[in-house]
Amino acid sequence: MPGKKSPYGLFSARKLRKKRLKFRWSQREFKVRMLRIKERFDPLEGAPMARGIVLEKVGVESRQPNSAVRKCVRVQLIKNGKIVTAFCPGDGALNFIDEHDEVVIAGIGGTRGRSMGDLPGVRYKVIAVNGVSLDALLKGKKQKPIR
Repeated sequence: MPGKKSPYGLFSARKLRKKRLKFRWSQREFKVRMLRIKERFDPLEGAPMARGIVLEKVGVESRQPNSAVRKCVRVQLIKNGKIVTAFCPGDGALNFIDEHDEVVIAGIGGTRGRSMGDLPGVRYKVIAVNGVSLDALLKGKKQKPIR
């Protein structure tokens, strides 16, 4: 009986579970979760958001076929001292962010936790500045606190 398929029967559960586990290791999400790769290599250490201090404002050139200078900031995370680049979404958002401000960053929402769209190497976006949401500042609903 060549090419025997999965076992069936009353005592086949252990074999079926072991077989399924073997094939799950070929799935990317399963392997990342089991080896805890996200906690080890992600600057945010698996957290959805992180606070950081703005070191400098930078302009990142967008990838082909687009042509623009996207406004970003270099942020040093408070919890581990790692430095990441974060995008400032919104028209004139960079005017509300100064150096040494405290910002909250989150993932930008690209495929599988990678960079989004035409932004090379930018995986995070700024959500709040000095405890006030960037969206509220842009719409003029709140003033940026002086600290």
